[in-house]
Amino acid sequence: MTENRSYYKTRLRARGQITLPPEIRNRLGIRDGDDVAFYVAGSGQIVVEPLRAIDPEQAWFWTERWQKMEREVQADIDGGRVKSFNSMEDFIKYLQVPDEDAEN
Repeated sequence: MTENRSYYKTRLRARGQITLPPEIRNRLGIRDGDDVAFYVAGSGQIVVEPLRAIDPEQAWFWTERWQKMEREVQADIDGGRVKSFNSMEDFIKYLQVPDEDAEN
């Protein structure tokens, strides 16, 4: 099968600088001042990816583990597997009831 590819020309400048063609910038969704990462894939291809800045104090939220838990919680909410309480006292009473006696 022949792969249909588009090629875009650019020139290597002094100090190793290149200009990414607008088609590539648009495809990556990057603008002036954005950071990009380059790496060599296992096949030997050079890959360019946009880097999205995340506040270091919020980085935990974007870990795969945390995002998995967020999806699980959302599935419970969507599936109606949650319980609401009118007060903190009602919540504490609910926690004190053994599982087999707890209301559903």
